[in-house]
Amino acid sequence: MKLTAIILVAAIVALLVFIRMAPSDPDRWHAMPDNVSDRDLDSGAMRTLEGDLAALDAIIRDTPRTQVLAGSVSEGMITYVTRSRVFGFPDYSTVRQDGDMLQIHGRLRFGKSDLGVNAARIDGWLRQLQAR
Repeated sequence: MKLTAIILVAAIVALLVFIRMAPSDPDRWHAMPDNVSDRDLDSGAMRTLEGDLAALDAIIRDTPRTQVLAGSVSEGMITYVTRSRVFGFPDYSTVRQDGDMLQIHGRLRFGKSDLGVNAARIDGWLRQLQAR
């Protein structure tokens, strides 16, 4: 019984270390679906809004535990990684400037449901952008 508990704890710790340390492949995550529309998904959210990528980039860069994975304002598309506070689960948010419109796709990497976390984060960014 004691050995089983030790093995279980070790497996959980190993999984959490893997989640926190797993590399993020820009070729996989720095992409945007063809059809971006305002909708919530089980694994994330999509939003569109008229706006400026440089202004939104400044807002996103101020988000705790968020860093750029790939892209730039000059390229017209940026993908960010935001990690959860406790366990470090990564979420990926790709933002693309399409004319006057911003297209945003936020999604999780591990699991099947993000419980609305990506939608809430994106909507918060967009509220800040509209307030400027």
